Amino acid sequence: MHLVRHADAPGYDAPGHDGFTMARLQGREAGPAETSWIGLSLVAPGGSTTLSASALEKFYVVLDGELEITSQQPDGPPQREVLRALDSCRIAPGEARQLANRSAHPVRVLLVMAEPR
Repeated sequence: MHLVRHADAPGYDAPGHDGFTMARLQGREAGPAETSWIGLSLVAPGGSTTLSASALEKFYVVLDGELEITSQQPDGPPQREVLRALDSCRIAPGEARQLANRSAHPVRVLLVMAEPR
């Protein structure tokens, strides 16, 4: 077992994330992991990411608040949804995504992301 206390979870930054405070809960600098890592983000009101894609699958779970997610397949139109507490979504490899907190309250979101093979 590898335990990471929330208070000890290492912070990290990601390009294209504005208004995000992020902590790694498992994997990478938080400890060993073979297939994926888990992060927790606090998204301030007005916080957002750029619309971008990666080659890796991602899962988002909103813990508190409302998070707008825009996704776009390479040859398709944008799709926009609002996730509320305990809603989740999968972003496929190659699918672009943008996250935005359009509310006046912070949003907490859990991210599970595959490790490159």
